[in-house]
Order: sequence, then structure tokens, then C-alpha cells
Amino acid sequence: MGIKERSSKRRKRIFANLAANFKEAENWDLHFWQNQTPEECLSALVAIRRDVMKVEQARMRNDGAAKDES
Repeated sequence: MGIKERSSKRRKRIFANLAANFKEAENWDLHFWQNQTPEECLSALVAIRRDVMKVEQARMRNDGAAKDES
């Protein structure tokens, strides 16, 4: 699945909250995750891990390109 498809699917699933303070935001976040199924939590973790891997790969490519220019 490409980035455009992933982005489109993610936009359809986004939950947002406007908190008045950090405590309120923390409570909302806790409530949100406690209401997710184990499968949904695992899916979110896998998606985050994949995104982190892509960022790390891009950084390695950029670091290599910067060294080649030196």
C-alpha cells in the first residue's frame, strides 16, 4: 500500500480532541486507548513501527548522500 492510500485511510480513522490542559489530554488519551481492542492497539503499534523504519531508512540515505557530496 502506498503513502497516498495509507494517508487516506488514516484520515478516515483520525480521532481528535481539544484539551484545555495536559491532564485533560492525558485522560482523553487513556480513555481512547482503553477503548481499543487488542488488535487495534497492535495494528497501531505496527503502523508506527513501519513509519519509524521508513524515517530511519530515509535518514541513512540522506546521510550517505551528504557524505558523497563532501
